[in-house]
Amino acid sequence: MSTRTILDPTGERTVAERARLARPASLDGLTVGLLDISKPRGNVFLDRIEERLREVGATVKRYRKPTFTKPAPVDLRHEIATECHVVIEALAD
Repeated sequence: MSTRTILDPTGERTVAERARLARPASLDGLTVGLLDISKPRGNVFLDRIEERLREVGATVKRYRKPTFTKPAPVDLRHEIATECHVVIEALAD
C-alpha cells in the first residue's frame, strides 16, 4: 500500500497518526452516511451521489453540519459513527 500524508485543516499543533481503514469490497447492504458541510451547492452534489449509491444497493443516511467553519459537533459525529459503515463528506462552492 502506498504512503499518503493527509493534512488536517483544523489547526492541530501535533500531527495525529492514524492507520487507514480497509475499504469495503462492495457497498451493497451497507449504510453510507452523506455529510453536507453546509457549503453552497454541497447538497446538489450529495443528491447525485445518493442516487448512484442507491443504484448499487447501499442504504443512505443524510447529515448536515450547522456551519462549514467549524468541525462537526461531537454528537453529530457520534450519530454518524454509530449509524453508518462508510461516510462521504461533500465539499462544494
